[in-house]
Amino acid sequence: MSQSPSFKVKEELSPSLDPESLQRWIVALCAIRFDLEQGQLVEVCYPPGCLTHDEELEIAYSSFPDSISQQQNRSTIHDCIFFFRFRRHLKCQTSNATHSKITEVDKEFSLKSIDKNSVSKRLSSTSSGNVSKYMYGFVFNRQRHDERLKRGGEQKSVVILSHSPYSSVFRPLLQIVGPLYFDIGKIALEHIAAYVSTWPAPVPGKLMDLPIGNTMLKVNLPPAHSLPMENGVSLDESAAPVAPFLPNNQYIPQGLFHDSDLFGAFRGLLLQLWLLWELLLVGEPILIIAPTPPQCCEAVASLVSLVAPLLCSVDFRPYFTIHDPEFACLNSIREGETFPPMVLGVTNIFFLKALRKIPHIVSVGSPPPSSNRVPLSTRSSTGKVSNRPESLGLQQLSLQKFSPSSLLNAIKLRREGPLCLMTQHKEAIWTTYSATTKPDTSILNRLIDAGMSPRVEESMSVVNNEILRRHFLELTINFLAPFGLYFRTTAPLEGSSPYVDPPSLPPFNADEFLASLSARGPGKFILKRMKSNWLDFYRRFLNGPNFMPWFQRRHAVAEQEQDRLWRHARMKTDIQHLISKMSELEVVDSFCVIERLLLRELLQPGNGGIDSTATCHKLMGDLQAVFNALTKDMQQLMISNPQRASLLQGSPELTKLSAHSLVQAGDASSTSPT
Repeated sequence: MSQSPSFKVKEELSPSLDPESLQRWIVALCAIRFDLEQGQLVEVCYPPGCLTHDEELEIAYSSFPDSISQQQNRSTIHDCIFFFRFRRHLKCQTSNATHSKITEVDKEFSLKSIDKNSVSKRLSSTSSGNVSKYMYGFVFNRQRHDERLKRGGEQKSVVILSHSPYSSVFRPLLQIVGPLYFDIGKIALEHIAAYVSTWPAPVPGKLMDLPIGNTMLKVNLPPAHSLPMENGVSLDESAAPVAPFLPNNQYIPQGLFHDSDLFGAFRGLLLQLWLLWELLLVGEPILIIAPTPPQCCEAVASLVSLVAPLLCSVDFRPYFTIHDPEFACLNSIREGETFPPMVLGVTNIFFLKALRKIPHIVSVGSPPPSSNRVPLSTRSSTGKVSNRPESLGLQQLSLQKFSPSSLLNAIKLRREGPLCLMTQHKEAIWTTYSATTKPDTSILNRLIDAGMSPRVEESMSVVNNEILRRHFLELTINFLAPFGLYFRTTAPLEGSSPYVDPPSLPPFNADEFLASLSARGPGKFILKRMKSNWLDFYRRFLNGPNFMPWFQRRHAVAEQEQDRLWRHARMKTDIQHLISKMSELEVVDSFCVIERLLLRELLQPGNGGIDSTATCHKLMGDLQAVFNALTKDMQQLMISNPQRASLLQGSPELTKLSAHSLVQAGDASSTSPT
């Protein structure tokens, strides 16, 4: 673990807590103690009263290494950092909203519905329509060994709880608040919370400077398109690439957990990364088992980061325990039922028997030197030697992969199944899935292994992570590129009137899309890297849990972007010049369109990068100009409606009142017989 930044508490300089501002980043800070008689106990929760009793209990159980996987390191103090994710139990009357919305969307886009099994329905029924249905807990765990204590030691955890998966923020913050709590106690949580409440609001996708005492955290936040939607769609999401090009700045994150150690987590399974990318993309359930919580969390976070810039809609749990309320539901899956799309990170080998219905099992990491499990002393399923070679060249990987001993080991692993992990931990994958994507050997050949030097190895991991993450970013962008034509926006042509309804985005139909894609192909990049059954891969993606949320969101962003373009065009339009080229009928049509746009702006002000007041002022002026161009008879007909007459007067109070009246009158006329 890297050395924690220095931090000193000076009460006279500490800011006061702003609870509302704190909630933008952190829900609460907790200190949890493992009691031999009572189990896990929440000693401190600050600010108090922000969690329910059930939530405190669930957080407490998830904040300690599993008893079966706990390492027997006899050093005096052992610290580790990991994180978990759990579903909040919010009281909200929208339990069936998710299923009904998906049904309606399926009808709208003509997607064939998936046969949902009872387990998936039971899990989805607990979902809430609230944007904060999940919470993240970032844990600093300390195990202190002391022969004078019962069982020879004690352990405590400091937990940062947040609605946001900002691992790049909370990991370094834990390195400050964790040791500080063990030095000065509860006051540490209060001071850290006060400093966090002074931070500016999070800006997704940006580099932020966050002061914490005498330390400054420089962090990159994940982009808006990778986060759950809050209050609609952000215009910042328009930067999410869907065309086959890469972002210019390689340091700007394109998805969640961009700071995870992808190379370190899957070092023994590098040839299988393309298989794992596919499994997550199509939403296959995956069980990841590792010896320790940090290794387990790193693997899950790295796997989620593989599909950037796609919005990952699969339920992922970086550290899952048998105490999770959803474990009972998963454990009750019957023969013939399909396992729900989840990525579960576990350390307890009991899950190998309890969740035996899960189709894909991945074993990563290596046990600590003094672990109670047998240390890794043989080759993994990829033929990698445990003492780590000095290079990871293509020739070495290929020789290991196809050597007779590696082949025999692979056959033995398949025959024994994942239950062999009960006696000996190995890096391996058990799956019957046949991957469409071929491993890119040129990427593997560029990876560097620095040997056993920790400092050099950390630097080389940064380089290797950048190589791998950029490759899979390019792979995902090119895979999604065929959908780009459904998000193409249009702006008014030069000299044409922007006071017409903009054209609709192309409608989506799954069968038509697949037929068109089969005819034109997915592009050279994908064809070169996938087998001939690539169309089946797209079909599985369309039927998986990731496609519809991503497509809906991208569609909404494109609609918002098109609305912005047309709003800009209207702001720049010379209405008098436009009127001079209109026929009498076109003038009347323009009046109706401008009136409708003005009413919408008054009742539902939009952003679009334009000030709403300026937009209303421009539309009001254009409406009056078009009104003046109407014939006298038509003007009399228009102002015969008193609400419209008030609207044309331009008084702010009368305008808003008239807008409501006109909308109500329009609704009434639309429902009455002609």
